[in-house]
Amino acid sequence: MGWDYDGHNGGNQSPAARIASGAVGIVVAAGLAVLVLRPELMPWRDAEDTTPLAAETGRPSAAPSAEAFPDLPTLREPFRGSPAVRWADGAAGIEPPAARATGWMSKAQVEAALRRTKEFLVAANLDPAVLKGGKPAAALRLIDPKQPDVRAELEKSLTAPTETNDPTSLFTRFGPGEIRPVGTVVKTRGRMTVEEGKGKDAGNVIVRTDYTFVYPVVKTAPGSDEVARTIVRRTLVVALPDPEKFEATPGKLSLWEWNADLGNSACDVFDGFLHPQFDSDLATDPDATPAGPEQDPYDRSKDLGDASQECGTVSRT
Repeated sequence: MGWDYDGHNGGNQSPAARIASGAVGIVVAAGLAVLVLRPELMPWRDAEDTTPLAAETGRPSAAPSAEAFPDLPTLREPFRGSPAVRWADGAAGIEPPAARATGWMSKAQVEAALRRTKEFLVAANLDPAVLKGGKPAAALRLIDPKQPDVRAELEKSLTAPTETNDPTSLFTRFGPGEIRPVGTVVKTRGRMTVEEGKGKDAGNVIVRTDYTFVYPVVKTAPGSDEVARTIVRRTLVVALPDPEKFEATPGKLSLWEWNADLGNSACDVFDGFLHPQFDSDLATDPDATPAGPEQDPYDRSKDLGDASQECGTVSRT
């Protein structure tokens, strides 16, 4: 059995955005400065809707609507002005579908596979130690050792990252000592599906995931209070091969394909970490804003494979 893995697909950012196989960025129009900075002074401004959204059951038909007068995030309210304010917190936003017997797997086996897939996503994208730049050891342990090339390439990307083999394509890690999380909440939204493999994929049960994570951060410099958000959308295809037909380790996951869209992270740095940009950075260095197509990092209506591979700007964070 073979597998296909895509280790670099990027995303959008505005200050910078890139795809874990490409790149992109974020800009705020100067003409909106008064409304953006002091929206609470606008008497006609409606209160922000924070009603939790129902779970996502299919691909949305459009991007979330934008607020007419978006608030800036604060240390106390890091998701203000973002669609993510209504998203689930952390692992609660990763909801596996109801398990049923699929392909060669019983209902109980499918349930276990979905649970392990969620564990992988949590370990790769929500583990506080990993977010601070640590090694995603728990996620790596879930990968089938019968996939030696995949594990070896991921290990190499963590110790010697390159533009074509960067661990941020699969793991969320911020530069240690550069930024710190604001609070303990990462907002999460997406979906997971399971199906029996057909054709060339026959003999496998396939789990597909598509989740967006929103990370509020602040610089570690003393007195820093400017909050920036990095938005990371990831798709992952996991296979559970029939051990009677293929070499596979029970209880482990075969990673077949992964892609990432990284919103608000430096496009031209490939050191294995995400590097959010702040509005203050753009004020002191206008050249820090990349030229390229503008994209909405909250738009989950499009196939991630169709995202631009060039560095550009994000329309909002």
